[in-house]
Amino acid sequence: MVPKRSHLLLAGLLLFLVGVQFRMVESFTLSEKSSRLLVAQLGDKGFPQQQSLFGGGTPARPRTIQPPAWLGLALMSVGSVITLKSLSMKD
Repeated sequence: MVPKRSHLLLAGLLLFLVGVQFRMVESFTLSEKSSRLLVAQLGDKGFPQQQSLFGGGTPARPRTIQPPAWLGLALMSVGSVITLKSLSMKD
């Protein structure tokens, strides 16, 4: 399947806007459910757990993710290149 102009335009704009979002925030705090999923998928290395009344381990606190500073700029760059490429394509 060959990507069409509209598909590349949408992908480029979305990548650009996600990059702007990453540049505007310092960190993301996960909910308790997301934190449990993260511990289940990645293991409990560095994630202290508490025993709950019902036997399952629960995370001691919600997890905070701090994306690297370069990630937002990289996404904005790739998004702008894809957007410009889509604008130069023929219909």
